[in-house]
Order: sequence, then structure tokens, then C-alpha cells
Amino acid sequence: MPEAKELTDFSSANTALWNFLLEMGAIAGVLLIANVLGRKVPFIRKSLMPTAVLAGFLMLVMRICGLDPIYSATLDMITYHGIALGFIALSLRIPPPKQTGADRLTGPKSGALIVSCYTLQGAIGLVISLGLGYTVMQQFFKGSGVLLGIAYGQGPGQANNIGTMYERDFGFAGGKSFAMSLAAVGYLVACVIGVIYLNVLRRKGIFKKSDTEAESGSIAVDTFQDKGEIPIAESVDRFSLQMALILGVYLLSYFLIHGIGLLMDKLGVNMPDIMTLLWGFNFIVGALLAMLVRAIFNKLRKNKLMTRQFQNNYLLSRFSGFAFDLMIITGIASINIEELEGMWAPFVLMAVAGAVATFLHLRFMCKKLYKDYFYEGFVSMFGMMTGTISSGVLLLREIDPMFTTPAANNLLTGSGTAIMFGAPMLALVSMAPQSDVMSWLVLGILIVYTSLLVLFMTKAKLKEKAHTP
Repeated sequence: MPEAKELTDFSSANTALWNFLLEMGAIAGVLLIANVLGRKVPFIRKSLMPTAVLAGFLMLVMRICGLDPIYSATLDMITYHGIALGFIALSLRIPPPKQTGADRLTGPKSGALIVSCYTLQGAIGLVISLGLGYTVMQQFFKGSGVLLGIAYGQGPGQANNIGTMYERDFGFAGGKSFAMSLAAVGYLVACVIGVIYLNVLRRKGIFKKSDTEAESGSIAVDTFQDKGEIPIAESVDRFSLQMALILGVYLLSYFLIHGIGLLMDKLGVNMPDIMTLLWGFNFIVGALLAMLVRAIFNKLRKNKLMTRQFQNNYLLSRFSGFAFDLMIITGIASINIEELEGMWAPFVLMAVAGAVATFLHLRFMCKKLYKDYFYEGFVSMFGMMTGTISSGVLLLREIDPMFTTPAANNLLTGSGTAIMFGAPMLALVSMAPQSDVMSWLVLGILIVYTSLLVLFMTKAKLKEKAHTP
């Protein structure tokens, strides 16, 4: 049989055997080069640009110059799966203990703050796209503005997914590249504006320059081992267990979404938009299942039916960082600059307006939510809401190198609760591109929802328990 013969060929002629590993090697090589540049080039080092972002731009330049070592299909595959695997790893983590300065509403309010940035960014983007579409650029895709909230707020993974959906299903030519370009600019906003703001704070004497070179590698939000975990001397490697948990949950999420599709077909329900959204937002399904698995494990341990803690926060964080780094590199590298032709005006307007609005909104809200650690809370949230959690942590490390405030934990707990607050976005991103009327409707819903989230963040309080005399 030809298949059996092919399996015996281990030479370079067997492209099916070697291509993926060669492509991963090329990504690894570019990442190492970017790491060297980030450490040795003063301008890049001072910019605090994440190594993965720099590597992505290097690969993008290589593609523009015709030196593309990786197939576009591989870039899209890694970007798509990377965000889901990274969020599953984060969601499996054991929640950190409450720190001073945080209460039980800090996590939910941080989640509401994150989603309010999505909705505000999406509303501003729609104002721009609708405004241009009805005036000087009548051929422009009017529902595209909602992509600003996806690109800035959720990063290249979701920008790739939703941009591809807009291009494939709704006829937005160049939609993927438009969304991915906004996500890439978001990283520059996080790094450039974030660093400028930190330098202003430093000149005012609000904080001193930390010796990040000496501290690098010695600081972690997580400890390496919690009480009750499986010992290092166990017959199975601890990292292997983390991978088994992550991939197992991802497999469950695949079967769940696939099963929903089969059930809808059997019942005669034809809703392709819902299935497209579920596959596009597969990372939310995976994250929710990971939280369910974590809750089941906690219940089993409390009932003494399970004696060991299988999750290791340190290793799960490291894997999520690895998955997000790969996602960032391949996401930026997959941008097709040529497809932005004719869309530079809305692109620039959205990028600038999104940055200004996010800065002002977070500055206002963080003063109310994080009164005891406003600067730490603000810079970390700004870095995340224009880039990803990694750029948020990078900025935070400059002002809070030992993570003594709850700001780092707020990024994690807030991301978890944001999944629930952000559920309506599933419907809104599919409604906006359907028609002009639907774009206006989504704009109105985004404005109302943003107002409700702000109301929750500013007014919600815990009820104090009555004390018996």
C-alpha cells in the first residue's frame, strides 16, 4: 500500500513527516533572534516590547521580503489552537489566596472592567466604521468597527478567528488582516504609551527603577509546588500530567461543540452562525470546561475521594505563556499588509481612538476600583487591554517587581470572570456584520451594556452580615 510505503520514508522527501517540525524550528529560531535583539539593542530593551511581539514582526518582515519559511495554514492553525490551550491552562490553575487590598468583589469587578473595555472599544470602532461608511468611504464594511474590541481587548488569537469569519461568511475583504493589524498595533500601544507613562511616573518620584535584569527569572506569581501536590519523585512527570489535563479538557471542548452541532442537525435546527461562533470562540468553551474540571477536583479533594492536587500553578502558567507566545508570533506573522490597501484611514482612526479611549476609561475606573494600588492596577490593565496579559505583567513588573499588590492576581481572576460578563459578545460580533441596521443596533447595545458594567463597578457592594449582640 502507498500509505505504508510512505511511512517507511524518513528522508527529507517525506514533507508530511518533516514540514511541521521544520516550521516550528523556524519559529523557534526567530524567537531566539528576537530575544537577543531585545536584550542587546538599547532602544528595543527600553521599549519593553515583548519578545514574542518582536519575533512576530520579524517574521512579518520576512514574509513581505519573500523569505517566508512557514505556510499560512500552519500560522493560522497555531494561532487558533494557541489561544484555546493557553486559556485552558490558565483556567485550570488553583485560584490564589486573597491578598490585602482585595475583597470578594474585586474579581468580578475586574472582570466587568475587562469586558467594559471590549464594549467601549467596539462601540468606538463602530462609530468610526459607520461614520466613514455613510460619508467618505461608502464601500467600507460598516460592521467592521466591532473588531476593534476584539483586536485590542482579546488579542491576535480572537482577532484571527473573528476576522476570518467576517471575511469568509460576511464578505469583508481583507477582514482577517484588518483585525490582525489592529491587534499588532495594540501591542505597540501597550509598550509605547505604557513605557512613556511609566517614565512620567518615575520622574515624579512615584516609583524607582527596579533592577529587572537581576530579578528576571527569580520572580513568579506562583510557587513551584503547593501543599498536597503529587511529589516530584512520582512515576509520571508532573509536566506530563499538566499536558494531559490541558489536552484532555481541549478534547472535551471539541466533543462538546461537535456534539452540539450533531444535535442541532438531528433536530433539524439550521443555525450556522451559532456553530461558527462556537468554533470561533472555542477558547471560551475550553476555559469554562477547565473551570468545571477544577471545581470537580476541588470537590473530590474536600470529600477525601482524591488525595492529591494534580494541577501545578507554576507549570500551568509556564505552558500558557508558551502557548500565548506562539499565538502572538504566528498571529502577527500571518498579517497580509497588501489587503489593508484602501482601509488605512479607518485603521489609523480606530487605532488612535481605541488607545485614547482605553487609557482614559481605565484611568477613571481604576481610581475607583483599586484605590490602594491605583498605579499598579492601571498600568497592568492598560497593558492587557491593548495587548495581552503578558504585556500587562511586563508593565506591572516595572512598578511592582515583587507583585506585592493584588494587581497581578486581578489580571487572572478578572480574565476568569470576564468570560461570564463577556458572553453577550458572542451574539454581538455575529450581529454587527449582517446589515447596516444590525450594526446600529449592536452600537446601541454596546453603549447600554458599557453603562451597566460601569454602574455595577461603581455601585455594587457586599452586604455586611448582621452581628448579634
